[in-house]
Amino acid sequence: MRNIVQSMKCGMIAAILGLMPGIASQAVAKPLKVFILAGQSNMEGPAHIRTIEGIGDDPVTAPMLKDMLGPDGKPVVCPNVWLSYLTGEGDNNAVETTGRMTAGYGSMWGMDHSKPGDKIGPEFTFGIYMSKAVKEPILIIKTAWGGKSLHTDFRPPSAGPQPLNDFIKAKIKERGGDIEKAQQDEDKRLGVFYRCMIEHVRKVLGDIQRVVPGYDPKQGYELAGFVWFQAWNDWCDSWWYPAEWGDNRFDEYGRLMAIFIRDVRKDLSAPKMPFVIGVAGFEGLKAGKDMQSFRKAMASPSLLPEFKGNVFAVQTAPFWDDELATLQARVDKCWPKVDAKVREERDESWENKMKHMSENFTPEEWKYYQRNGSNAGYHYLGCAKTFALMGKAFAEAMANLQKTQAQKNP
Repeated sequence: MRNIVQSMKCGMIAAILGLMPGIASQAVAKPLKVFILAGQSNMEGPAHIRTIEGIGDDPVTAPMLKDMLGPDGKPVVCPNVWLSYLTGEGDNNAVETTGRMTAGYGSMWGMDHSKPGDKIGPEFTFGIYMSKAVKEPILIIKTAWGGKSLHTDFRPPSAGPQPLNDFIKAKIKERGGDIEKAQQDEDKRLGVFYRCMIEHVRKVLGDIQRVVPGYDPKQGYELAGFVWFQAWNDWCDSWWYPAEWGDNRFDEYGRLMAIFIRDVRKDLSAPKMPFVIGVAGFEGLKAGKDMQSFRKAMASPSLLPEFKGNVFAVQTAPFWDDELATLQARVDKCWPKVDAKVREERDESWENKMKHMSENFTPEEWKYYQRNGSNAGYHYLGCAKTFALMGKAFAEAMANLQKTQAQKNP
């Protein structure tokens, strides 16, 4: 295993130099800490940078701004955290963006991929707080594409083929479709993004200096952790997880998640790599029975004996902004009236729409909505506070897993 061998070489060199007076100061640096972040659109990151200011409106989260913004009020640039981010605006259009960690490595739709854009996901605060925890240089390799499932797009190799279930076949037959063709289409998509993720990680690790200037191959690297944040496409897929299957209809997700963890560790030669699962938080703590069942399935691998102490499930529901969700629901209801008004005025500009929309809210409500929201509910309302809390929680969970492993293997 390349990373382990390199780490051993690093340790041997450091030990030898430590025994040689006058040369100890020239000891090789510690292995670079490498973290992998993967998932779909909410790992991409849909929160507009302008909503970062809203974090300061909440006394509980306001202190985070000191870590996220510099004295000039602009997002900090983490001096010892680098990122390689692979995403795309289509299945065959993956593009890499690299640089030091700062705000802007969220969703890149319609953006110039040569530099950070205008949105964030959990990667920003993950990098900030992971750096505080390990106090060493970090490389984050992030791969994320919107609208992807675990059951098909990210399906791990060991899960094998995926025959259409009886429910799907019946639905296709009802609609006069071709079951054989549907199976062929499914087979073509199977595991495509899993393979793309693994290939990109290997590519980056094969030439780290391309992403981390000044990296010395002698110091080596350590695959220090993996964070998975994906849910929507499986959660709302009523064909692969039909309601008719009852309370346990999402159990298959948990089974696939466990296989995914095993396969990732195997394919990257990191058998005990700490793994964090970001559990879906849509609708917050008030979510219905179906969402609760899905969350249980998502977190289930962390309860398996083989994953004790090396896999942890982070519940993101507490980070959902109920106040913002209520305001968003009101905005959605107001759109027909607003659209009718702007058509009547023959001015359908966004500015005019927002002017009339604001008339349905108090000044305080509208200010809160504008400062904190920038997207739809399936994107956690595009709220920077939500994604900042997620990233921080992922980093804290990862740090705890590393401590647990260090205690087991001193």
